Amino acid sequence: MDIDAWVWWLIGAVGLGIPLVLTAMPEFGMFAVGAVAASAVAALDGGVVAQVLVFVLVSVALIAVVRPIAARHRAGQSGQASGIDALKGRQAVVLERVSADGGRIKLAGEVWSARTLDSDQVFEPGSQVDVVDIDGATAVVM
Repeated sequence: MDIDAWVWWLIGAVGLGIPLVLTAMPEFGMFAVGAVAASAVAALDGGVVAQVLVFVLVSVALIAVVRPIAARHRAGQSGQASGIDALKGRQAVVLERVSADGGRIKLAGEVWSARTLDSDQVFEPGSQVDVVDIDGATAVVM
């Protein structure tokens, strides 16, 4: 049984797709696309040198173009706070007197237990406070 070169390139593309899925390394996907491009060259009766050249050029071009875009995208998302980190620095309204012993505030539409950062501070109901930290389920305010 004689298998055409383009089939071998497709088998190689699938083989490169497997580690892409298992390791989540996008470079394997770029190599797989290069193998598909080489398969197209082989199907058009291109020589072995042309097939390998297309594989290398497409793979390198994808890595050179896609990786910097992905890196910028990843770097842009790291600046967005989420979860309790997004609550730090926000303002809240005191619902029940807040002291070092505790109290209640309304933060981001929810009622939170709170305590003051400094033990000598006290905030009365209705006053605005700044959240400086989240300690478990308690907001630390000042």
